[in-house]
Amino acid sequence: MPAERLKPGGPGTAEPAASGLTPEEAFDALYAQAAPGLVHQTFLLTGRRALSREAVERAFQQAWQRWPEVAVDADPVGWVRAAAYEYALSPWHRLRRAHKHPDAPLAEAGRRGQELLSALLELPPPYRRTVLLYDGLGLDLPDTAAETEASTPAAANRLLHARTVLGRKDPDLAEPEELHRRLNALVAEEPVADLPAARAVRTGSEHRTRTWTRAVVGVTAVLIAMTGFTAVTAPTRYVPVNAPGETVNGVPVRGGPEKLRPEDVELRDRLRSEPNPGPERLIPVAG
Repeated sequence: MPAERLKPGGPGTAEPAASGLTPEEAFDALYAQAAPGLVHQTFLLTGRRALSREAVERAFQQAWQRWPEVAVDADPVGWVRAAAYEYALSPWHRLRRAHKHPDAPLAEAGRRGQELLSALLELPPPYRRTVLLYDGLGLDLPDTAAETEASTPAAANRLLHARTVLGRKDPDLAEPEELHRRLNALVAEEPVADLPAARAVRTGSEHRTRTWTRAVVGVTAVLIAMTGFTAVTAPTRYVPVNAPGETVNGVPVRGGPEKLRPEDVELRDRLRSEPNPGPERLIPVAG
């Protein structure tokens, strides 16, 4: 299905479970409102456009698979955003040739925006994600810590470190207010994104689910067959194996008396048949 161009939506929270909407209509509404903005945010996080679209599409596929959970979530956009960020920042993408190097900066962002994006991409991924959520999207510190799966003190330390590094790149960014203003403006500059239609995302999600289900069923069937074959062919009792005899060299000759000669045997037999108690006892005679 060819991609359809969607109008960018704001990064705020959408309400998918609106009254009177079917699950498909609620999902489509969430996708139309949040997907373009999330693609732009993910691009700021990774610097790779194709990876950003792929991450957001994969995140919405996961959302459709778990739609009963996402539909009642207090912040469904945050649910999808966390999934997209997690996928986009996976270290495995470094091994993919298409996502090995960042794309060119945004032309719409201007020189200062491009400099900020370049400095942002030099931060380690956890710090980059923290400063984007806190200073770019305006989340508070506990929510930022929860979304990045860190403690609040750890998130605060990451934020301070990121601000320090960005301040070294540009002295104007040393002030938190200036960093927040410029990063928020960079996030708000949402270029129009070419994304597949919501229906295509739902169809892809269902296809992926069926594929995984068939794979799991196939692997389970193979394991059952192997287990049955083993149970049928395995011996019911233990049969000890007698090892064949082998010639052993280098063993010393057994110790003990030497073999008797014929004359020795004759003497032995004679001594046994004619016991001799010894000479007769001598009795002294008095003189």
